[in-house]
Amino acid sequence: MIIGVVVTHAAPAAQLTRCLDALVEDGALDRVIVVDNGGAAAIGDRDAVDVIRTDNRGYGAAANEGFSLATSMGADRIALLNDDVIVRSSWLAPLVDALDADDRLGAVQPKLLFADREPATINSLGVQIDDCGAGHDIAYGEPDRTPDPFEIEAFTGGAVLFRRTFLDATGGFDERYFLYYEDVDLSARGGVLGWRYRCVPESVVDHIGSATTSASPDRTLYLQERNRLWCTFRNGDRGTIVRAKWLSVRRLRHDPKVVHAKAMLAGFAGAPVRLWERRRRSG
Repeated sequence: MIIGVVVTHAAPAAQLTRCLDALVEDGALDRVIVVDNGGAAAIGDRDAVDVIRTDNRGYGAAANEGFSLATSMGADRIALLNDDVIVRSSWLAPLVDALDADDRLGAVQPKLLFADREPATINSLGVQIDDCGAGHDIAYGEPDRTPDPFEIEAFTGGAVLFRRTFLDATGGFDERYFLYYEDVDLSARGGVLGWRYRCVPESVVDHIGSATTSASPDRTLYLQERNRLWCTFRNGDRGTIVRAKWLSVRRLRHDPKVVHAKAMLAGFAGAPVRLWERRRRSG
């Protein structure tokens, strides 16, 4: 059984409707679970859609709620989707085929294109981590193309198909991140356990781009910077940790200085716990 989990928080009604309409019309998923993360979303009456309403404890917590329900329903494949993506016809089959062909693949992601942009432009072909611990979407802003499937270091949580046993083994997302880098952290933790990931560009979804997070730029910046540090302390090598810390120090020269400072201090304050978790994992 393949179940989709859509996480939403204060999404414009038309945006969520567009996402769900595409999923239901495509019909590839056995069921869709919408996790309404505190936004009181208007779902409407849809036979194939279940709704969980939760307090806003962050993206990872909402996704984990959906994973738990999907697992209880008997799902062995679970697709995670943002409310601002629109799947294209036959998007799911290439992802399922990739998982079926290699039992060490824990997750596979489609090609994400910017929605309604001409000419067609890539949003993500997976995520790569730079030498300062920052995650970047592969091929971001490049003209559309469809390469053969390829291995990726990390997947984006915006649209990804998981093997359930991968989620069982890793415990899903670390809910302390609240938003940003929880997908990079999960990719890294799974990698330590021997799981691999792949981008399958034959599968295509369109990405609108969230209006929810862009409405709070300081909060977004704070979480991105804090979580980059947390993720690096937990998963990066010694050199990456040094460069990640130095990047945070350099950013203090730029506005908004107070936000950068708060994020750096919160990131450094979380270092002992992440380093302890790292040692416990390796020991």
